[in-house]
Amino acid sequence: MKAALDRRLGAFGAALRRHAGLIRRLQWAVVLLYAVLLVIPAWLPLPEGQARLLDNLTLLAQFVFWGLWWPFVLLSVVLFGRLWCGLLCPEGALSEWASRHGRGGGVPRWMRWGGWPTLGFLLTTLYGQLISVYDYAQAALLILGGSTLAAMLVGWLYGRGKRVWCRYLCPVSGVFALLAKLAPMHFRVDEQRWQANPPPHLPPPNCAPLLDIRRMRSASACHACGRCSGQRDAVRLIARSGSEEIVRFGNAPDNRWEVILLLYGVIGLAMGAFQWTLSPWFIALKQTLAEWLVEHGQLWLLQADAPWWLLTHYPQLNDAFTWLDGLGICLYLGGSALLLGGGLHLLLHAGARLAGRSLQFTRHLALCLVPTGAAGLFLGLSATTVKLLRYEGLELLWVGQARVALLALAMAWSLWLGWRVSAALPGWRRAAPVGALLLGNALIGYGWWLQFWGW
Repeated sequence: MKAALDRRLGAFGAALRRHAGLIRRLQWAVVLLYAVLLVIPAWLPLPEGQARLLDNLTLLAQFVFWGLWWPFVLLSVVLFGRLWCGLLCPEGALSEWASRHGRGGGVPRWMRWGGWPTLGFLLTTLYGQLISVYDYAQAALLILGGSTLAAMLVGWLYGRGKRVWCRYLCPVSGVFALLAKLAPMHFRVDEQRWQANPPPHLPPPNCAPLLDIRRMRSASACHACGRCSGQRDAVRLIARSGSEEIVRFGNAPDNRWEVILLLYGVIGLAMGAFQWTLSPWFIALKQTLAEWLVEHGQLWLLQADAPWWLLTHYPQLNDAFTWLDGLGICLYLGGSALLLGGGLHLLLHAGARLAGRSLQFTRHLALCLVPTGAAGLFLGLSATTVKLLRYEGLELLWVGQARVALLALAMAWSLWLGWRVSAALPGWRRAAPVGALLLGNALIGYGWWLQFWGW
């Protein structure tokens, strides 16, 4: 059965290479749709209370971007790898196009720093909450449009027909790289066949994300565009276990930033971003700060006079953040990242130490939380999908059970990964890291219980 599936996947990969021109035209169609839905709503009047998805372009764009695109692109990465990046992403396509017509400079050393995607995700997530990016078209244009312009500028400055932005700077590339580790398909490279294969060879492919194809083992950075499929008869799209990459290659020595992004960003900061509008802890924090400000005569922080591009400011809809709101959001999200991410880090480190293992094993163990982190992102983002559909009158009574099932499956997968990763440990020592993972998953699950049922 796997052989038949591999043949079909291999044929699909070969078709991607064969129909590269068709894929480029598809990318430009996506770019056009992206531009229409991003730019036009920002110049339209704000939707009135009785407006609906099908009769208001602003609401339709909001649903497409935040109700469909963002959650289901993440789901597609888990299912198919970074196929979105290679085939459909408008930002990547525009960056590559700009690179083909730009200066063609070399990638500077500072840009190769591995922490940029992590820092970009943290700052973009925080900024998006401050300006209510999920709710207003102007905020979406500022963040998504600004990111697209930056991608094009980087493409024009560096590389020749490459996606330098996607490889080193894109704020979501780190998240996609983590989630792609779970994909049940990838382009496998047989390095021995690559070296042994005699000429003639197919023309060298243009690997836009600047990968060393011959030595590629991970699906994390691969955009799954198919341009290298069949190269030297050594590159094939095949099926694999979704657990394979984390179990076999999760102990790579250069995964420090991946672990930081996972624990403090994908799990810690993201949960705070999804929770703060419902959290009684956030309200208590704001009240405490407000009382202190009044007592000390610092009333300017209670004013709602910030521009919309700094803090949400739409007084015509009775939606305007005070400076205190902005401070509270920063503190709450920062606290969520540090407390939840740091707590998980300490738990996993303790489990590794009890098992007599090193810091590298802690990082390997942390990657076992990728399924739980991915499920959390999907649950949090799809909450916008559910909210918008319920505004349209759909009850969606099954959503609660689906959320429980998804969380349970993700946690079970996480524990299975931990069991496999610690397989070399003898006897009771294996229980320590698996127990740490169990406690970590329970902590994350408690956070989602508060989000959807407790508050």
